[in-house]
Amino acid sequence: MTDKASDKSNYKSSGKTSDKTDVQQGTLALMILKTLASMGALHGYGIARRIEQTSGNLLSLNYGTLYPALLKLEQEGYIASEWGLSTNNRKAKYYKLTRAGRRQLEREAQEWEQTAAIVARFLSPEGERT
Repeated sequence: MTDKASDKSNYKSSGKTSDKTDVQQGTLALMILKTLASMGALHGYGIARRIEQTSGNLLSLNYGTLYPALLKLEQEGYIASEWGLSTNNRKAKYYKLTRAGRRQLEREAQEWEQTAAIVARFLSPEGERT
């Protein structure tokens, strides 16, 4: 679905504090899909703010890479867009999840859950592995 090797550049650390961090490779598309699944249609700024909010403001989204990721997801058929007016009466492009996007979200979430479980096995003390 996404170029996992390039996803890390989609997020940046805040230069003024070490509290914000980079996101693991391959997660931007998953976070976008999950955000749209839980929040409904949102414009790009809303997606970025929600991702940052969901992370407890530990992530800082680089907008210069958000929009190419949205375009790629749209080209892949996972999201659709239409123009509308934002709450402050400005023209904004709103993105929503498609049926194919819901299926892809399920696949991606399963893959990440499996990956997390594997890594957890390596991080747990030897005696606690099953």
